[in-house]
This record gives sequence, structure tokens and C-alpha cells, in this order.
Amino acid sequence: QVQLAESGGGLVQPGGSLRLSCAASGSIFTIYAMGWYRQAPGKQRELVATISSGGSTNYADSVKGRFTISRDNAKNTVYLQMNSLKPEDTAVYSCNADLKRFQLGVRKDYWGQGTQVTVSS
Repeated sequence: QVQLAESGGGLVQPGGSLRLSCAASGSIFTIYAMGWYRQAPGKQRELVATISSGGSTNYADSVKGRFTISRDNAKNTVYLQMNSLKPEDTAVYSCNADLKRFQLGVRKDYWGQGTQVTVSS
């Protein structure tokens, strides 16, 4: 089994900051890309940011310059530093990991349960 556990969500005022963490645990051979996605009420899930095993990053245009994704490969953990938060950033944020559980296994996406981020005064 593989589990992705997110933490760090909460309520913050506009202009504030939050740092999300997501730790992957269980039977893992290797993790390829990791990423953060979000879903606001009544909207489809959208990509926020991704990071490859080598550290290459990709961001949604709406968060460029405000959010920073990073990862600690030794801890199988991905982070999302969110600065200058806006009300429109309010959503459930979920982490994703593209990984293999075994050397000869297949690559598969795993998802965390999500953490609520609310930006409001």
C-alpha cells in the first residue's frame, strides 16, 4: 500500500502565506513526478504545480511568482509554499505522486485525500 498524507492547510487572510506538505509512505521503489492540484467548489480540478525527480518545475499561470514547489527525495515529501494568497486560491489542495511500488512494477498515480485552504478576511 501507498499513502500520501497532506498537512498545512487552513484559514489565512488575503496576502498571507501557507506551506503545504505531502509525505508518501508505504511500499515505494521510486517516485517520478510529484505535484499539487486544487479543486474549488463547483469547478474542475486543476494543476497547481509539478516537480520532477530531478527538480524541474511547472506552474499554473495563476500561481507563477507566488507559489513555489519543492521536494525532499530522501523523505518522499513534496512541499508547496504559497505566498500572497488571494481569495481565488481557496480550494481543496491534493498532492499527487507518479511512482513505482516495485522495480518491475508499473508506474501509477497516487493521490492524497486533500487539505482545505481558505483565503478570507
